[in-house]
Amino acid sequence: MLKLISYLAPSIPNDFFSLVAHRIEAATGVPTVVAFETRISGPLEGDDDPFADGRADIGFICSPSFPVLRRHSLIELLPLPVPLDARAEGRPVYFADVVVRAASPFRTFDDLRGKRWGFNDRNSKSGWFSMLERAGSEDFFARLLHSGSHLGSLELVLSGVIDAAAIDSNALLLRQRLDPSLREQLRVVETWGPFPIQPVIVRKDVAMKEQIADALLAMHETDGAALAELGFAGFAVGSEESYL
Repeated sequence: MLKLISYLAPSIPNDFFSLVAHRIEAATGVPTVVAFETRISGPLEGDDDPFADGRADIGFICSPSFPVLRRHSLIELLPLPVPLDARAEGRPVYFADVVVRAASPFRTFDDLRGKRWGFNDRNSKSGWFSMLERAGSEDFFARLLHSGSHLGSLELVLSGVIDAAAIDSNALLLRQRLDPSLREQLRVVETWGPFPIQPVIVRKDVAMKEQIADALLAMHETDGAALAELGFAGFAVGSEESYL
């Protein structure tokens, strides 16, 4: 059995990872199960590492986790998702879109000094680390609120509990597609990136990793319509150096 774990749901829909698992199972002939870890965007130092002891074979993680897992586990990079977002230009990259309520007075990120910021979790590149790189420190804000997911951050912005958050661009675009009214309710004041998209990893001792990689690279042919519904064009070969 192949064990796939995603740290990116529900911001990226569960259906995306289930589709990938189905394609891997069809290509390898090995039953493939999916688990979801929703508390963090990926393991950092001190967090549980399910790849080290074989509890997970394949993973979708946020980029800060890659160098940590590479030190602690024998993992390598699989082909990466390519978003349909026109800004990605056919590359496996994504962005962090800083959103505020459309009716708010904030026009730039600097206007948010001393305001209320929401974040999905402290292991997230788009929701946390990108903010720190721009703001310089947590003290830029009067209050920080943990939302648990990018979707949770969006709800907190919409409800007025927080003033702004940095949202994974793919999660935002898909949410806007499902609810077009969000384009009127929210406004992007700044975009950060492009960043290498969240890495897909596999343990090096998985015997069928070449078949898995080939299956991912062919998904635009086998599952193109389903991928498009979830905001992706397919998969492409990436570089480990992008995450180190």
